Amino acid sequence: MAFDSLVFSIILWIVGLFILYIVISAAVKDGINKSVIGQFIEKKYGTEEDKKSFLDSDLDNDK
Repeated sequence: MAFDSLVFSIILWIVGLFILYIVISAAVKDGINKSVIGQFIEKKYGTEEDKKSFLDSDLDNDK
């Protein structure tokens, strides 16, 4: 019984940290893109919209 609750607790921590990582990375990207310096760099060097993430390869995509 104690082993099952330990495994469940570890899995719950991993899922929670992954969700936290996604939320923080999205907030940081959005904050940088909306800042004055981020807009200046985007204007000067352009954007890289074609950059793929591992989250872009979803099962719904037929590619």
